[in-house]
Amino acid sequence: MAAGIPTWAMWLIVVIWTVPSFGLFVSSFRKVPDIESNGWWTTWNDLDNLTLQNYRDIFRESAAQPSMWEFALNSLAIVVPATIIPIAIAAFAAYGFAWIDFRGRNWLFIALVSMIALPNQMAFVPLLQLFNNGARLTIPGVDWTFVLIPDVGIANTAAAVWITHTAFGLPLAVLLLHNFISQLPREVFEAARIDGASHFTIFWRLVVPLARPALAAFAVFQFLWTWNDYLIAVVFLTDNEPMTVALVNLVGERGSNFQLRFASAFVIMIVPLIVFFSLQRHFVRGLLAGSVKG
Repeated sequence: MAAGIPTWAMWLIVVIWTVPSFGLFVSSFRKVPDIESNGWWTTWNDLDNLTLQNYRDIFRESAAQPSMWEFALNSLAIVVPATIIPIAIAAFAAYGFAWIDFRGRNWLFIALVSMIALPNQMAFVPLLQLFNNGARLTIPGVDWTFVLIPDVGIANTAAAVWITHTAFGLPLAVLLLHNFISQLPREVFEAARIDGASHFTIFWRLVVPLARPALAAFAVFQFLWTWNDYLIAVVFLTDNEPMTVALVNLVGERGSNFQLRFASAFVIMIVPLIVFFSLQRHFVRGLLAGSVKG
């Protein structure tokens, strides 16, 4: 489809998507009077007014607001496990659905992938109850209560956010990885089984290296979702908030210093950009994986 789009049209799309980000970058160096009096595109008329003070303010700890470094560490503490855990689980599940024949495999795969259509917000209240009190089942009439999942004390911790992101990301991860792993050459697996390799050996020695593009593609997806997430973090955390929550609090607590929003937003945006461009080649290959045979 891209071959039918003129080059100038693709460059136009790139410019349209880039201009807001560039405007945010320029505004992060501007002073309050300049922001209030004219647009960021007039900055070239007076480059001497650009300043690094906005970045110094957000990275300086004060009584009203901790340093942005602290929130950046909180974000990394959430994002790294919330990216690795679903990838590991989904890779095992995708291999099982693709190459292990067991009863009800197709129906279980359909049921799992169909979870993509469910709104994540429906699970917030049950998950909050689970993290705060565990899960119990009461039998009506006899008043017997069974503890299905005990209270493990993960409410208001990063672990609660890891589990939530893992649960919400697994259906798409399994679908994406299954499409790739199921297209791997059958002869490779048959030769490995003849040599006596177990399923774990086949998965670790063959599937993981061959599925690296698909793993990288989902890693980019999951990293971007968790890094830019605000709703899950604000629902399940009241302490140790990530940078997205800090940005909202910054606007609320320092409404007069609104110029700090530009610097904070650009700092939040730069990390996903670095991750995306560093894994861009694997990301594109992973998205195209399984789309055609042969």
